[in-house]
Amino acid sequence: MQETELEWQPQVKAQARQRAASSGGLVVSCRAHFGLGPEGTLDAGRVRDITVAVSSSHAAAILAAREDGATESDLHDAVVEAIADAYFRQGGGGRAGLEVKFADVEWLNIRF
Repeated sequence: MQETELEWQPQVKAQARQRAASSGGLVVSCRAHFGLGPEGTLDAGRVRDITVAVSSSHAAAILAAREDGATESDLHDAVVEAIADAYFRQGGGGRAGLEVKFADVEWLNIRF
């Protein structure tokens, strides 16, 4: 790589992270088992394909945790909370206290 590319790439990545954390948020796509309620109900756990834009506050938390050397488990928890708020709780309303279980991740993609 040329010197210019070595200097440019980290700056571009840092700018993208800053935008995601301040206003843009992130898009999280995954296929995993999500459970919301007891078996036999409409909200019982099942495998779901989900693509959702998460808020800039969740993006900031995920990116900060990653930069601070968080464990995979900590990052998992931050991503689950972001998906739960954006997709299942839909920003609050009557589902603000909904507990979301997230397991058996087949794939996960996070993009700016």
